[in-house]
Amino acid sequence: MGSALLRGWVAARKLDKIYVVEPYPSDTVNQLAGDKAIELIAESGLRQIPEIAAAVLAMKPQTIKAESGLLQELGLHAPLVLSIAAGVTTSHLMAQLGRKPRVVRAMPNTPGAIGKGITVLYAGPEVEPADRRLAQSLMSAFGEILWLKDEALLDAVTAVSGSGPAYVFLMVEALAAAGRAEGLDAATAERLARFTVSGAGALVANDPRPAEDLRRDVTSPGGTTEAALGVLTAPDGLVNLMKRAVAAATERGKALGKNN
Repeated sequence: MGSALLRGWVAARKLDKIYVVEPYPSDTVNQLAGDKAIELIAESGLRQIPEIAAAVLAMKPQTIKAESGLLQELGLHAPLVLSIAAGVTTSHLMAQLGRKPRVVRAMPNTPGAIGKGITVLYAGPEVEPADRRLAQSLMSAFGEILWLKDEALLDAVTAVSGSGPAYVFLMVEALAAAGRAEGLDAATAERLARFTVSGAGALVANDPRPAEDLRRDVTSPGGTTEAALGVLTAPDGLVNLMKRAVAAATERGKALGKNN
């Protein structure tokens, strides 16, 4: 997700300078640094960075506890901290950062790398109106913005939109595999699956009608789509399966928060 954020900011060209503190940079980070799009600081020391407006904490939830020293230093260095770590609460982050830090939790998703994502934001108790505007400005490069008033709902948000792109990518995989099973060659099945899913996504994003209405437009009585939907809407079909998947992801997010 950190790499997706970087690609989005670089593409938007709205930031004067982007510093990345990463002792083990990915290929994407190294490439952006080589292109002079970002400044890479390999050591985990923030003192090398001049005054900054905000810091984005793009760390895995499991590593947050191991980075208490870095978080304490960050609390001294950054006026606003945005965290994209799933399950890590503002209270935990504030305790680690110290000195009544201003913390905003953000849950973006990977389509933000091309400006087609959605980010859900939650402001901690010390966050000021100017901080909210800055956080929204930073994340608006990735697409839509939605603010939550209840932090507890961020686990469900993570399960739906944060993890959601993986569900859609799996749908492409499954649809292509189903096409191959019916005799299509691999290249044709893959292309059909990719463009069907991406096209449907573009349509639902641009048509204000409920998704249910769009589905009905495609479904002729007694036709092929109705036959397929009979399987997908069965008790063991996609609808209930998706509920179970999102519930599992939500519970995992809660568990990550308890482990911090």
